[in-house]
Amino acid sequence: MIAQKIYLIRHGQTDYNLQGIVQGSGVDASLNERGRAQAKAFFDAYGHIPFDRVYTSRLKRSQESVASFLEKGLPFEPLAGLNEISWGSKEGQRITPEEDAYYHWMLKQWQEGNTSLPIEGGESPDAVALRQQEFVSRLRERPQDRHVLVCMHGRAMRILLCQLLGYPLRSMDLFEHENLGLYILHYNGQHFTVERYNDTGHLQGLKTVHPNSVVVPK
Repeated sequence: MIAQKIYLIRHGQTDYNLQGIVQGSGVDASLNERGRAQAKAFFDAYGHIPFDRVYTSRLKRSQESVASFLEKGLPFEPLAGLNEISWGSKEGQRITPEEDAYYHWMLKQWQEGNTSLPIEGGESPDAVALRQQEFVSRLRERPQDRHVLVCMHGRAMRILLCQLLGYPLRSMDLFEHENLGLYILHYNGQHFTVERYNDTGHLQGLKTVHPNSVVVPK
């Protein structure tokens, strides 16, 4: 028997996403025009769901992505534990080829299991997982919330999915994400399972906009 259904989305696009600039938890950017269109498309597709509670990070881009749901007066909890990973001194900076190589080196370290290693001046995946525990506890302790909407950030989402699904953090890059991509999880009181994986079907009517070719940390 399914006790809870969790709709987990990444925030909509910002100009920083489009320009290849690192955001992390230290840059509190708003959605751009496309991000707002993505948010509307998601609401048009899922606004009928009887959500019992909405969780977001404390960053504007996550809250703006679910603004139409919040306008309905749904119970709402912004949690700092759902903020994006801190990318340290790299936040607000455009990615150079040298820094891109550094990010790939960091990702390789994490994939090899060195998840306690923080990015320069920032956080480690282990540190993010630790601060997410408050949210995980709230989710488990509220079985009366049958439909839950969660909006957060790419790398933090990957870490959270590992925790909920029982994967080691070194496996977090298995979980792909797009702006306003959707995961649907079921929780039966003991285990989480995935119904939908990075579903972007609700965005198909939007015009495609290609960001520049720089790789941005996710």
